[in-house]
Amino acid sequence: MFTLNPQSGIPIYRQLAEQIRRMVAGGQLKEGDELPSVREVALEHAVNPMTISKAYSLLELEGVLARQRGKPMQVAAQKKSAHNEQQRLAHLHPQLEQLVLAARQLEIPDKLLLSSLRELLAEK
Repeated sequence: MFTLNPQSGIPIYRQLAEQIRRMVAGGQLKEGDELPSVREVALEHAVNPMTISKAYSLLELEGVLARQRGKPMQVAAQKKSAHNEQQRLAHLHPQLEQLVLAARQLEIPDKLLLSSLRELLAEK
């Protein structure tokens, strides 16, 4: 369900929290959907359960997730039922800025970067 990369330089709890935010904003996770338990995610990705718990707790404080005693963590009711395209795109903006910065530092022309991105999109 989640893709975590320990070598990315971004803390794992932040990777997980951002993925869940994007999945909720994009409609892949809807109100009431249950998330895998802390233990399940920790075992699957070979990380400390406290790391997963930290991500879930952060999202609970933000109102993205809701905890009910004795039940799995669930997606909370969102303030807006549907996120528009611009709001969803805003979730990608930091990664896009990093991509552009890296391309500039590597002196990769815009046309080459865009064609590489199109190829990646076609593969997925």
